[in-house]
Amino acid sequence: MYLTQSLHRAVQQGPDQVATVFGDRVRTNRDVAGRVARLAGALRALGVEVGDRVALLAHNSDVFHEYMYAVWWVGGAVNPVNTRWSVKEMAYSLGESDTRVLLVDDAFAPLVAQLRELWDGLDAVVYCGSGPVPEGMAGYEELIAGHEPVEDLRLGGDRLAGLFYTGGTTGFPKGVMLSHANILASAHSLIVSVQSSVRGGRAMHCAPMFHLAALASWCGQTLVGGSHLFMPGFEPGAVLKAIGERRPTSTMLVPAMIQLLVDHPSVGDHDLSSVERFSYGASPISETLLTRAMTVFPRAEFAQGYGMTEMAPGVAALAPEDHRDPPLLRAAGRAIAGVDVRVVDPGDVEVPRGTVGEVVARGANMMLGYWNKPEETADALRGGWMHTGDAGYMDEDGYLYIVDRLKDMIVTGGENVYSAEVENALATHPAIASSAVIGVPDPTWGERVHAVIVLKPGHTTTPDDIRAHCKTLIAGYKAPRTCDFVDTMPLSPAGKILKRDLRKPHWNTTTRSVG
Repeated sequence: MYLTQSLHRAVQQGPDQVATVFGDRVRTNRDVAGRVARLAGALRALGVEVGDRVALLAHNSDVFHEYMYAVWWVGGAVNPVNTRWSVKEMAYSLGESDTRVLLVDDAFAPLVAQLRELWDGLDAVVYCGSGPVPEGMAGYEELIAGHEPVEDLRLGGDRLAGLFYTGGTTGFPKGVMLSHANILASAHSLIVSVQSSVRGGRAMHCAPMFHLAALASWCGQTLVGGSHLFMPGFEPGAVLKAIGERRPTSTMLVPAMIQLLVDHPSVGDHDLSSVERFSYGASPISETLLTRAMTVFPRAEFAQGYGMTEMAPGVAALAPEDHRDPPLLRAAGRAIAGVDVRVVDPGDVEVPRGTVGEVVARGANMMLGYWNKPEETADALRGGWMHTGDAGYMDEDGYLYIVDRLKDMIVTGGENVYSAEVENALATHPAIASSAVIGVPDPTWGERVHAVIVLKPGHTTTPDDIRAHCKTLIAGYKAPRTCDFVDTMPLSPAGKILKRDLRKPHWNTTTRSVG
């Protein structure tokens, strides 16, 4: 199993069929394969060898399609950088993974000087934007035009295909190592379980491609054939217009994005009948929102995916038929094909149905491990199962329900935020004595980052000042959107802050304890 096989198959079976659409740029399978082979030659000339990591820091475009194939073509591993991180976080991931080649677009080219200061190991930076090539960088199109095509090494199986950085409970991102087999196994399972991609259809990518959920959507469409419509990001009006004009058949969104689509004032001005599949994740969908979405997108079927980067990312899914049974809308779904899911106690013994415990999973899509973190890998994969850190229960029919997060992770607008990371940033503020960060319900983002703060005697500050301070250290989406100032924290006998007590006032009117 190797990830470039889908491109060879596409050229064999439909060389002149459309492969990618980005703005006014349309390329066929034959075009893409030729460009990929030349880009692979350029990467080799830049020193990329088998196993080397190649990073891309860019908004969504057809470059993602070519970049991933080209890196795998020469036996390398992709390392897509989270575009919402701070420069320090970006540089950390590049340095920690010993990434030597970086591709950047117009939006992120201005950050290269800072990145080089923080990580001096960058041997080459490739500019894949639309303007003049900045000094000290190589031009993407010039590299493709100036190099001869090379043969695909067709490496795959358990070889490293990519490093995908996820938040860490210690405040440092962890590089999740996924093989070709991991990514393909997850995509196959989702296709079998919920028909996530339309055969011969067109997948629209507006969620950021550095996320595994978006990459899984891309991979699924490559496997069943068809084309890809790349949107630079999610802007509701632009997405609605693109659906009406470009006729995608499937897309992957988070419920907050679906809400913004159905609420948009121009929603009735576009023909949205082309969409047949809506995959969503990060949080369940409400019955009210589902009903509205089904009216706006009359041909669409909805499927929820529950997973994590470490599972490439599939664990469970709520199939389209499940969405016609309102009580099941609170469920994360049932184990996808090829994946075992259990709920266990602290001793890793499976608990009775209906009993809350930790959700664990295993399958061919389970990660190789965390980059350069053998102890954390051993802990996460103990007993041969991926320990998700999520607390949940399973009913008698095998439906999984997530009720809390053991690792205090907040999911806001589809982004994972670990409270410890935000608390570390808050601790550097001169006015703050102590803090606790929790997720609270938010009608737009599912959850928002909320800080509970005890100030030092004689000090004052404001929520805006705290947010601005945090944004100098961590990504903006991780900075607290709201704050409460309190005199004391609720503490356990052991002196630990009782976050469940802090959450209770915010969640006591909902049926779930997490978003």
